[in-house]
Amino acid sequence: MEIRQLKEEDAEQFLELNKQLDDTGYMLYDPGERQMNVEGQRKAIAQMKANPSTHFLVAVEGESLIGFIAVLRGKLKRNSHSAYLVLGVDKNYRGQGVTSALFEEVFSWSQIQGISRLELTVIKHNHPAFNLYSKMGFILEGEKVRSLMIDGKHVNEYYMYKLL
Repeated sequence: MEIRQLKEEDAEQFLELNKQLDDTGYMLYDPGERQMNVEGQRKAIAQMKANPSTHFLVAVEGESLIGFIAVLRGKLKRNSHSAYLVLGVDKNYRGQGVTSALFEEVFSWSQIQGISRLELTVIKHNHPAFNLYSKMGFILEGEKVRSLMIDGKHVNEYYMYKLL
């Protein structure tokens, strides 16, 4: 497995990976809600790469994208030490160290960049993800009540953080 930066030529595979992740019910998009096409995804990747506050890594197995992690750094002086993470791994590769490898790359990169706080959110009932994040050193900071509406029901999210 290789961890590298996301490239414009990854657009089609990245879009397919995101659609598969949307189907899990644990991401922000509902299944089928994502309307991006390949060209739009290519442009979005180019914009992300041009943004100095964004660092986007993918995990690659052979020729296939199997996971990603996005680091969205604060843009102002007061919050540039902090970054919000978004991540997802192909269901066929879970439990194989992909997420841990992505996190380790981000931890190293963040320290070099002077980022001392990482944060993320996780749906409260996504116990496997919560447990993995805890294992990676993230601490429960609080609960965002009724933050999402999934299948017509209110769902809470946990806020988690890790200090570097």
